[in-house]
Parts: sequence; C-alpha cells; structure tokens
Amino acid sequence: MDRRRFLKTSAAASALLAAPSLALGQGNNVLRFVPYADVAIIDPIWTTAYATRTHALLVFDTLFGLDENLQPQPQMVEGHLVEDGGKLWTLTLRPGLVFHDGTKVLARDCVASLKRWGVRDAFGQAVMAATDEIVAADDRTIVFRLKRPFPLLAHALARPSSLIPVMMPERLALTDPFKQIPEAIGSGPFSYVMGERVPGARHIYARHAAYVPRQGTPSFTAGARTAHVDRVEFQVIPDAATAAAALQSGAVDWVEQPLIDLLPVLKANRDIVVEIKDPFGWCGQVRLNHTQPPFDNPAVRRVILKGLNQTECMQAVAGADNSLWKDRTGFFGAVSEMASEAGLEAIGSSSDYAALKKELIEAGYKGERVVFLSGQDVARISAVCEVAAEMMRKIGMNVDFVPADWGTVIQRIAKRGPVEEGGWSCYVTYWSGLDLATPATNTPLRANGAKGATGWPDSPAIEALRDKWLTAGDLAEQKTIARDLQLQALKDVPFVPAGQYFQPVAYRKNLTGMLKGVPVFTNIRKS
Repeated sequence: MDRRRFLKTSAAASALLAAPSLALGQGNNVLRFVPYADVAIIDPIWTTAYATRTHALLVFDTLFGLDENLQPQPQMVEGHLVEDGGKLWTLTLRPGLVFHDGTKVLARDCVASLKRWGVRDAFGQAVMAATDEIVAADDRTIVFRLKRPFPLLAHALARPSSLIPVMMPERLALTDPFKQIPEAIGSGPFSYVMGERVPGARHIYARHAAYVPRQGTPSFTAGARTAHVDRVEFQVIPDAATAAAALQSGAVDWVEQPLIDLLPVLKANRDIVVEIKDPFGWCGQVRLNHTQPPFDNPAVRRVILKGLNQTECMQAVAGADNSLWKDRTGFFGAVSEMASEAGLEAIGSSSDYAALKKELIEAGYKGERVVFLSGQDVARISAVCEVAAEMMRKIGMNVDFVPADWGTVIQRIAKRGPVEEGGWSCYVTYWSGLDLATPATNTPLRANGAKGATGWPDSPAIEALRDKWLTAGDLAEQKTIARDLQLQALKDVPFVPAGQYFQPVAYRKNLTGMLKGVPVFTNIRKS
C-alpha cells in the first residue's frame, strides 16, 4: 500500500467508519494486536523478520534481559560469576523454570540453544569465535570457557531483537540452524497455540501458567515479565484502513504500524493513543544479492548507492513531515553513538540518470535481469521498493519487479541460486535502529559470505574492522573504528541505506503498562 495512492478517495475514507467484526475473544483477558505483517516463520533463529522477533518475545525467555538503559540484567539466570581474567563465566539458572511442554529447563537445553543461535546471529558468531567451549556443569550451571576475555558476553545474551538468543528444549535446539524448528516451545510467559494458527490471518498465545516472573521492576525486556492477560491474539490485517477501523471500533486493541496518512484520523479519536514508543526508529535498506550478477560486482553496487535518494524514500514512507524521518543516514542507526557523517555524500549524490546509466555500463553491467522482490503488504517496504525500482529503471537496469506479501518474500530470499532458478537480485527491508546501533549487533553489516546475512556480502576488510571494534578499549576508539567501518562499507556496499523513520504506534487508552521499544506483551493491563 503506497501512501502516494492511499486515502485519495471518499471510498477509502469511508472505510474508517465501518469497523468489521474481527475480535475472536472478548473482555479484559484478551489482548488483540495487529502486527505489521504475518508471522510467516515461527523459528526466531531461522529468520530476522521482526514479526517473528515479536512472536519470540512472547514465547521464549532469555538468560539475560536488556533494561531501558540498554544494560544487561539477569533474566533466566539467578546469578553469574566471572573469573580467570574474564575468560571463565559461570551462569546459574533460576530454580523452577519450565518449558511449555512441562519439562524442566536444564543447562543442557541452554547450551544447545546458544550453540544454534551462535551459528546464525552476528553477535552470536562473535561470541562463538571467542569461546573454547560452552558446557552444562550440572542441571542449573552453564559454563563459558573463553579463548580471550569477552566483556560484552552478557550484552550478547540479552539481545532483545533479531536474532534473539532464546532458550528452547534441547530436542528443538539440536535442529540444523539452517532448517526451521517444527514447533515453537519455549519457557516464556505465553505459549504458542499451534492448533489455532491460521497462516496469514491469526496467531494465538495463551498464558503459561507455570511461568514464574523474575522479581524486580519491569524495564524493557529485563525485570519482571508478568502476564496480566490470559490470551494474546495476533490478528493479521494487511489493509491499513481495515486495521484502523478495527482499532477505532474497539475490535482490536493495538496496531503496531498504522499508515502515516491515517494518523490524523486516529489522533482525533479520544479513545486512542498515537505515539512514538521506539526511540531508535527503523532503518530502511536495499539488500543486494552479492552472489549473483549484477550485484556480485562492487562497482555496480556503488552506482546504486549513488543513485538512491534517501529523501525521496522517506517522503514516500512518511510524507513531508521530516520530524518523522531522517535522511543522510549511514550504516548505523542515526541515534547511535556509532553513527557519523563520514562519507555520506556518496549516498544519493546524483540524480543525473543519463550519467548514472553511463557509469553503470562502465561498471560492467550487461543488461542482466534484476529480480526485485517487493513486500506489498508492508507500506514502509513497498514505498521504498517503488522509489528504488524506478531509479534502477531510469539508469537502464532490466528490472523484473515481483510484488508479493512479506511472508513470501522472506521465504524466497533464502534461495541462493540464480534468478532463472527462482533466485532474486534485491529487496527492501528495515532493521531496528537498536539492531544497527553497534557493529556487534549490526547483522546486515556482516560481510562473512555464506555464513552471513541474506545477500551474503563478503569483505575481509569489513570483518577485520568489526573484530577490532569488539576488542576496542573505550568509546572513543569504538567511534573511530565505526567511522572506518562506514567508509569501508561505502566501498564494498553490503547494503544501500535508504533513510530512517520513526513509526508511531496506535492503541486503545485502556491499555496500561506499555514499555518503550519493541512490542513486549508482559506487564500490560486492560482497564
């Protein structure tokens, strides 16, 4: 749904006045949530999709949580001890932790879960590179024996976003990291009701009666995670007007990403709150397939970097109100301490399409078909897809624009073959500014080839700078290295930054206890 075409007719406006009957449950014991897209994948280690991340924060728990000051705090861990100059970490699990299938959470479950996570996640890969072994000393004790001190270990285990180091039963954690788990069994405050799943429409979560919250004050994903509702329903509503109408009528309680054009209508409703709860925002990017022509050629990638106008991208997403967005963004979130202006003049520096077309040919483009996957059911994605694809056409690329729902896109981008065999060339996605805050958590900046993020960029220079950052002595040194990383990324182009925007959420006023940041469904009450 493109904001430039949306809400231009009286028919679209009138859709707000007739709310459909969408509620599956009634009363204060049910929280009805409209995610930005379907939870197409239930395995939070297999995909970086944020719908799956949100699902994971309901179903699973983590050894540490991250508080509102972005500091790690024990969560499933009762306590931990660091010895041998930082090379020996001993973690002790809280007593009474129980999985949704009724089995006790044991240290060996956690060891297997960590090893699976460490294969796929950027931060996890750094942890594993610094680790000699992770063992279960007994049922409640996890031991990390490190090759060298890794002061950020607790930060890694507290990661609240893609990819979350969730704990699952050993039988599931032993699944090949590049294959999906067959069921979602965790030890979190809600269990996933697989039998009521309707792909593309509905996901149900029931209160986990055996869950014992940690003591303490709730703070982001740390502290007490108390379930005050018996049931959470994800109601997938791709049409933005229908979702807004459902919120206005009370058929749903919370819309994660209402369309920007609809915000004035929602703000006018005295029963609805519209506000930005995530201070880190969303960073858009065009992901390029580095394993296939034409984007296996860094010179071609640099032409795309030069031609993509971030202002046009963000205006397509959020309109002219630039309080909701930032252009001139690089490879780190704009509000991160690692962000800098270094080299940003290279991004979107030319609108001379004739000159860019000539540069593209000189770079070695031979007219290869560019399969551009577009997630049409996510407005912020489809808007940037339109801008980027039009730019590519204007500079002479043979663009095959493939519209699909986001669930289909995230399934297809796992394919690594050529476009003639169902492969792909590029797509648009967003990452939380929280995930892009540092080189440790910045998964799309990884450039370790086949082991890395979708698109599989390969740059030893980027990897060397990232490793250097992980061992930096202080903040000043980290900032210097991050600046060098950005300059190197502008040469290698692991992805093309498309700007950053700050998405308001909309929810009914009777919801209380909502924390800032990503959607967390504990400690929320319905008055």
